[in-house]
Amino acid sequence: MANKPNIRFKGFTDDWEQRKLGDISSVITKGTTPKDKSGTGEVNFIKVENINDFSGDIVGKSRISLEEHQGYLKRSQLQEGDILFSIAGTLGRVTSVNKAILPANTNQALSIIRLKEGNLEYVKTCLKGNVVADFIRRNPTIGAQPNLSLEQVSNLEIEIPSEAEQEKIGLYFSNLDRLITLHQRKCDETKKLKKFMLQKMFPKNGEKIPEIRFYGFTNDWEQRKLGDISSVITKGTTPKDKSGTGEVNFIKVENINDFSGDIVGKSRISLEEHQGYLKRSQLQEGDILFSIAGTLGRVTSVNKAILPANTNQALSIIRLKEGNLEYVKTCLKGNVVADFIRRNPTIGAQPNLSLEQVSNLEIEIPSEAEQEKIGLYFSNLDHLITLHQRKCDQLKQ
Repeated sequence: MANKPNIRFKGFTDDWEQRKLGDISSVITKGTTPKDKSGTGEVNFIKVENINDFSGDIVGKSRISLEEHQGYLKRSQLQEGDILFSIAGTLGRVTSVNKAILPANTNQALSIIRLKEGNLEYVKTCLKGNVVADFIRRNPTIGAQPNLSLEQVSNLEIEIPSEAEQEKIGLYFSNLDRLITLHQRKCDETKKLKKFMLQKMFPKNGEKIPEIRFYGFTNDWEQRKLGDISSVITKGTTPKDKSGTGEVNFIKVENINDFSGDIVGKSRISLEEHQGYLKRSQLQEGDILFSIAGTLGRVTSVNKAILPANTNQALSIIRLKEGNLEYVKTCLKGNVVADFIRRNPTIGAQPNLSLEQVSNLEIEIPSEAEQEKIGLYFSNLDHLITLHQRKCDQLKQ
């Protein structure tokens, strides 16, 4: 059978060749543990945990002295273009060394692969693929003790096309990795911004105005209990039918994304249950769902697209009679629960809030117009976070 991929760049038709990693490398070695554990010195020291599991970016580094680097660790001095490939503990993390991190060294958990032929980005891409998984499947004893010897690394087989095709494939996947990193970085930066603004755009304990607010607002904020601005605070119960089938969406804590609040995946219940003993917890558009058992403080709101829907006793249903929906959701995603638990330390041992405790949660309330601006601001941040994370996940797939 021809040794060719299903999808390839235009103009390439030759079969691929199977080669051992040792045959295309001039050096396959590894380092050792430094004697000096202080993590200080002039030379970067790369460990497995410094390599991002997906992108391969080097994040954070320890240090060793120049004396160690030039002495007993001389064998594992890194050069520009070296591939680092994890062979102990977590197998198969891959990165390459660029000039910016030199001088640098590594330990025995990372093999150093110095190519004598083959495209660097292409070989890295191969090692990020199924090479290790296939090798472990053929050598099942490795699974019990996750280590690869240098001999085993040398014997790893990869598929090699022409140099020109390697270059195109390597560049393609390098660009994908760069896009993934870009969207993940933007996602992380927006999360940091949100965390910062949650601290700055709400009054601190004992104060009546926040440090940062929108132009034109000067009035003091008012402290209100959640029960005072709600017409309903209730919860559901566990369905008797555990099959997860039916015509009605059933939302549980695990269906609420911990950060964005998006509803991801749903179970189902029958219309009969929904209209019968679960009638009390029938959801309406605009209801806030707020987790009160197990994982406290996950927050979302109900939109028309998921109706009809219901929920169980781990999610309280908060139906507002006043206040801006996005603003109140933002408050509940902030420090409200953490502050309440700090004032009531017994809750920590058994993570549950009663409906009475939910009703007594206090939030800071500005004017309706200021609520609207703040709610929209944080809603837009959440939208950006979701957008970048979704793009990142799509690129990974």
